[in-house]
Amino acid sequence: MTEKTQVHPPASEALKPGDSYVQSFARGLSVIRAFSAEAPRQTLSEVAKRCELTRAGARRILLTLETLGYVACDGRQFSLTPKILDLGFAYLSAQPLWQFAEPVMQALASELGESVSAAVLEGSDIVYVLRMPNRKIMSVNLGVGSRLPAWCTSMGRVLLADLDAEALTAQLAQLDAQRLPRHTMRTVASTAELSQRIAQVREQGWCLVNQELEEGLVSLAAPIKDRGGRTLAALNIGAQVNRTPPEAMLETCLPKLLDAARQISRLVQIKG
Repeated sequence: MTEKTQVHPPASEALKPGDSYVQSFARGLSVIRAFSAEAPRQTLSEVAKRCELTRAGARRILLTLETLGYVACDGRQFSLTPKILDLGFAYLSAQPLWQFAEPVMQALASELGESVSAAVLEGSDIVYVLRMPNRKIMSVNLGVGSRLPAWCTSMGRVLLADLDAEALTAQLAQLDAQRLPRHTMRTVASTAELSQRIAQVREQGWCLVNQELEEGLVSLAAPIKDRGGRTLAALNIGAQVNRTPPEAMLETCLPKLLDAARQISRLVQIKG
């Protein structure tokens, strides 16, 4: 969930082993995150390289995860087991928002015949927390737990638009330092232009992104809000531009998307 004000220790202090930071636990989490759709099965050496660990350190962590049932080993290849889903399910089951959102999202996906998703902001990424995939809209498979860069996605810009000035400035400064990659010819070219587009999203209350992340992909997002008007998550419709161009998205899909976002927001505010 996005937070308007957060107090964190300086990075140099936050990453030092001590009473508030367990380095071995952090390394264990980095090993879990090393597995992905692009690398679902890895050798010990590959895990060690990805996580910048020694082979001995990676081996201890992998064997611990294997003993706990989160990792399986087939010869030289390690992979995650379905038990790893318990970690994500604990988050989803603890948040009443998703219980309210799912039937509304399912109805919206069925009515429009398009994919409907919900995501939250984590760092500079959006993380998918619910998805109703009516059609394949991207070259990569998206599911719960998938990450995409917030700055060039419709849900990401809706979530960034809710940040306070200091937090948004920090996000833009980080992007400036990294230089914005051009995913397509339509990708926003500078953080100055991005800042203007985020301001527009904040003013109008929704966001349309036309083929900035991937050619052929158009998406529309709206905020899900709590009682205080804070954005808890973003709700999204994604489509192929040759079937549903931006004009059709705005005319046909936007009113239904805004209504669905309001329905979920009301449920959260009343029952959450």
